[in-house]
Amino acid sequence: MDNNQPPELNLTITHQSKPHTLTLPPESTLQDLTGMIAATLHIPIPNQKLLIAPKPGMQRAPFPPTPLNTLPLDSPRFKITLLGTPTKDIESLHAQSEDTRRRAEARASANAKQRQKPNPVRRTGGVHTLSSNSASYTFHRLLPLSYLPRPDRSLQFLARLRDDPGIKAAMAKHKFSVPLLTEMDPVEHTTMESRTLGLNRNKGEVIELRLRTDAYDGYRDYRTIRKTLCHELAHCVFSDHDRDFWDLTAQIEREVDAGDWKHGGQRLTSQDFYNPDDWENSRDQEVVDEKGWTGGEFVLGGLREDAAGTNAGARGVEGRREILARAAEERMKKEKEREPRNN
Repeated sequence: MDNNQPPELNLTITHQSKPHTLTLPPESTLQDLTGMIAATLHIPIPNQKLLIAPKPGMQRAPFPPTPLNTLPLDSPRFKITLLGTPTKDIESLHAQSEDTRRRAEARASANAKQRQKPNPVRRTGGVHTLSSNSASYTFHRLLPLSYLPRPDRSLQFLARLRDDPGIKAAMAKHKFSVPLLTEMDPVEHTTMESRTLGLNRNKGEVIELRLRTDAYDGYRDYRTIRKTLCHELAHCVFSDHDRDFWDLTAQIEREVDAGDWKHGGQRLTSQDFYNPDDWENSRDQEVVDEKGWTGGEFVLGGLREDAAGTNAGARGVEGRREILARAAEERMKKEKEREPRNN
């Protein structure tokens, strides 16, 4: 044995709050590390994302051949966090998504037959409760991102949107039946130029909303997210941001506001609701979406953008890395500031 040979590298990878120690040869690269992760944790390399703090930040496929011994391994702040989902979980999700689609189609077919029968509507004063037939006009499945912190809170947030009286009333009126409502990963949809707030795929097959703050340390304002949801529901009818789309968006917002019987049908805020010019002129800030998407590949841990609507090109990669790195550093700074008060 050569006593001059560098020691092996023992790296701790944190995945879903659980540490995993991997041993690699001293000359190993970042690509070697991702290969070992794929072999031991059964997470395909294309599905892996590594947050390396404090530097170089977020890394994703295709991974660079960076030597691991060049990383700040001795730094007390050094940490590698793995974001990704095992193959078996992805396959299970695809199966569940297909089952949800089939059941939604069956319900839609049954409802179409029911609507062909005469069904006189009885009009009464006051607030109307939704009929039993309107139970199909909802979000049939809620999906938080399991690899982000506190997915249980995201599930509660999605359920609150689904059960919002105003949202339920508007969806029943327009007969919107959406198989899946999920959250988006802020990092996946943030560039230096813009932040996407919501997406609608295949005119209502999947609606994706930005629930969390960019640093994953909290949740955005409920009323703002509900406003975005009204926008995405309008994409179930119109794909382009034309005048018909904006008129429908405004109509849905008024219906959601009026149907919110928990608040007496009054506005929840003193601010105006959708003003299309506000969104159309805010391209350097937040954008709701890039219009109604067609296609797209659904994978656990997010909805992978396809060629019809990708914004994950070279223009946005560096921006996302910088944003996530700054967010990680800010969290560490806050934790360090709290330490004296805990002693």
